[in-house]
Amino acid sequence: MEEPLDKLDLRLLEELQKDGRLTNNELGDRIALSPSQCSRRRTRLETEGYIKGYQANLDRQKLGLDMLVVISVTLATHNRDNARRFSQLINGLPEVLEAYALTGEMDYHLKVATRGLAGLSRFVNDVLLPHESVQHVKTSIVLDTLKTFEGFPVPSAHG
Repeated sequence: MEEPLDKLDLRLLEELQKDGRLTNNELGDRIALSPSQCSRRRTRLETEGYIKGYQANLDRQKLGLDMLVVISVTLATHNRDNARRFSQLINGLPEVLEAYALTGEMDYHLKVATRGLAGLSRFVNDVLLPHESVQHVKTSIVLDTLKTFEGFPVPSAHG
């Protein structure tokens, strides 16, 4: 059974979200807990699924993925099998950074990183458009990034 989160749990989550490499000693210093208490709390938060994992935040452009694109997709037919086929396609494409099923005019929005216009053209014309589940694709090239994801707002960590 999951325990409710207290202020120390929330502070711990907030600090780990900023830097997942923090040791229990460093965490303890930041939130005024012993390293052993931090370790127990961290383990519980991992076990209960509040912390899904740890990963490095890579620089997309240094990896040669200089084109960031938002792609809107409309499915050819709206049924469960077609949605499943599209989902399988998307989940097998490393260029797709994020994918969302939407309400409204478009069925999906994809956040995609490619190597230049040639990579984008190949992705759209050779991968998306020929797929049986896809009817329409609309691309929007990102000109500037105003804000990137830096973590979820942790409720009441300080209140």
